[in-house]
Amino acid sequence: MAVYPVQHTILLPDTTLYLPTERFRALMERFPRLDEKMTLILMRDGEDYEHLTEESFYPIGLTGTVCEVSRDGWFAVRTSARVHLDEIAVTPPAHIEVYTSRLSDTDDQDPRLEAQKVQELRQQLDDFIRQARWGTMTDEMKEHMKTLRDIAVALSPYMAAPTSERYALLEEDSTRRRCEMIEKMVLETLESARLSQEGSQQQTEEYQKNVRESAIRKQMDYLQKELDEMHPENVSDIRRLEIRIEESGMNETARREADKLIRRLKQEGQGSAETGMLYNYLDFLTSLSWKKEEVREIDLKHAEEILEEDHFGLNKVKNRILQQIAVMNLKHRQSGSILLFVGAPGTGKTSIGQSIARALGREYVRVSLGGVRDEADIRGHRRTYIGSMPGRIMDAIQKSGVSNPVMVLDEVDKLSQSYNGDPASALLEVLDPEQNSTFTDHYMNVPYDLSDVFFICTANTVDTIPEPLLNRMEVIQFQGYTPMEKKEIARKHLLPKAMDAVGLSGDHLQVTDAAIEQVIASYTREGGVRGLKKRMDTLCRESAVRIVRGEKETVTITPELLEEYLDMHPVHQKTVREHPIPGIVTGLAWTQAGGDVLYIETMLTRGSGKIIITGQLGDVMKESAQLAVSLVKHRFPEESGVLKKSDLHIHVPDGATPKDGPSAGITLTLAISSLVTGRGVDPALAMTGEVSLSGDVGPIGGLPEKLMAAHRSGVRKVLIPFDNQGDLRDVPLEVRSSLEIVPVRTVDEALSIAGLVKEQALEQAV
Repeated sequence: MAVYPVQHTILLPDTTLYLPTERFRALMERFPRLDEKMTLILMRDGEDYEHLTEESFYPIGLTGTVCEVSRDGWFAVRTSARVHLDEIAVTPPAHIEVYTSRLSDTDDQDPRLEAQKVQELRQQLDDFIRQARWGTMTDEMKEHMKTLRDIAVALSPYMAAPTSERYALLEEDSTRRRCEMIEKMVLETLESARLSQEGSQQQTEEYQKNVRESAIRKQMDYLQKELDEMHPENVSDIRRLEIRIEESGMNETARREADKLIRRLKQEGQGSAETGMLYNYLDFLTSLSWKKEEVREIDLKHAEEILEEDHFGLNKVKNRILQQIAVMNLKHRQSGSILLFVGAPGTGKTSIGQSIARALGREYVRVSLGGVRDEADIRGHRRTYIGSMPGRIMDAIQKSGVSNPVMVLDEVDKLSQSYNGDPASALLEVLDPEQNSTFTDHYMNVPYDLSDVFFICTANTVDTIPEPLLNRMEVIQFQGYTPMEKKEIARKHLLPKAMDAVGLSGDHLQVTDAAIEQVIASYTREGGVRGLKKRMDTLCRESAVRIVRGEKETVTITPELLEEYLDMHPVHQKTVREHPIPGIVTGLAWTQAGGDVLYIETMLTRGSGKIIITGQLGDVMKESAQLAVSLVKHRFPEESGVLKKSDLHIHVPDGATPKDGPSAGITLTLAISSLVTGRGVDPALAMTGEVSLSGDVGPIGGLPEKLMAAHRSGVRKVLIPFDNQGDLRDVPLEVRSSLEIVPVRTVDEALSIAGLVKEQALEQAV
């Protein structure tokens, strides 16, 4: 008897199955014969005809007889009884032999009830075929659906049930239970087909609706464009945005985003809550300059003339700027490092950015970063938030109207952190030439090219700038101005601007050179010229009052009139003492406002050898004081014995100003040495330098500012670390020529120059 395996098929007794002839021929190597007996067995899911084993089949099958063989490639089998597969033998590739035993059914089904169910299911099937517009059930179809078994077999190809559920019908002995299972499967199949049909129909209707809507919108857009061309003054806002998008030249990513939001804006309509947000975003996006600006030839000589015209002095800074401009001229694109201008307030860091923009023929824009503590200030807010806006960088680009402005990021040392993020970290991408070509603002959410922007940063100190950010920039120090430079700046820049601001001309006001020098020497105390500008403004305003009152037609300001016109007393200037006092030595310090003179005062009081330190000194400076005490005890073992039975008090005025740093080490050492030896140090001798426990004098920072402070205060001689001699080239010639600058390598050299140790003792120490 032939054994024929089938897949995904419902096998039930007393039904007719239609099977493919080719599959039978491939397995049996012959065609089926009419009236041939065969056993139908059901394959498990996942099995294939090429790799059959004894475990590939379910344990129950059907016997049947071939009742029809068609020439169209199929044959029909009329099933009869269920059989249990007692033994299965599979010979590769696909020869199967089985030994079976017959199974009997429990006939407990009511024929009338089954006939009723058959009628109901046939009616439902007929209704479904009619709703699906497939016609109606023919008499031939009805003839083949006389029982529930026939209906199940007919719908078997359309059922989504797995083979295990199909086999459960064959496995069931009870005809009543089997009919209930068939009814459930048929109803589930019909319901699934009905839902699928409804979904397909709904999808078709939705597609047709979208096609119709798209066609109508295209027609409306065409008509709107025609109207806009006929009446340009009445162009709609959306159409205006579309025109700006087309003309903007934005990159592909930004264009896709803009087109998507334009379509969304059209769909939302005027009454939508998101209309305003979408319009504001598109308005900002299209107001940016996306096109590369034309590279223009830069006249280096003309640029140099502009820098000289706008700023006096600052030769090193101007030279570095001209280098950058020359490189840009050769490469025809933005090139070079990000410049960081560091210096005291009023030294021209911010204003020189305007001069650079004028020299390059570019737009100038300034971004103030002082006090910024929210990362969103740099990168912007995401559009999901109410009141979202772009960051300061992209806002400045939009206001400049070009893609290559000169942008000054002012006060980068004043950035701070908070729970809203670290804005200094957000600047890393902005100031990195390797990354900023694809800078993405959170509000825009599309990349923008910042590589053509000429970035300039300013700061008063680099101490508070994070190291990763500082590494991306080239530090250019702005030294304080000398009195001669301040005089020229006041004469050529500050005074003319102040006179123009109040409406005075040279016929109304004259300020003598002596008066300007007196203002610089007695009424200002700074490294820059910000205070000097305020004094010039005050002189011009007071002169304007007197001229308007008719008291004078022409005002000439001399040094004698300054206190009256400025309405202030001369500011207190630190000047060197006239006579030396043991224990007091003149030092030099660096501050954010420039250099300053620092007096180290020491005193011995009755006590038990304690060290008292006052003057708001930081940890580093306190350690320098401890180090100085140890050096003095080592250098003066006999004289320093007094330190064991007395308390040493070290004080650094001004007490209200915090101080820190290692550069006062040499000053502290000489002050304590002067105290224990009882010899005074010339007040006109100032010094700066870090000391080590071995007595070496190490290099320090801010030497130009410190020497300028010494020059202002009347110091005649300065001790500096030997390793800082290279920094002298940054010191103005006027300052260098007025000071005797002595490099020292060791503390012993400094002690000898200060007159605190004799030559013989120095030789022994060495």
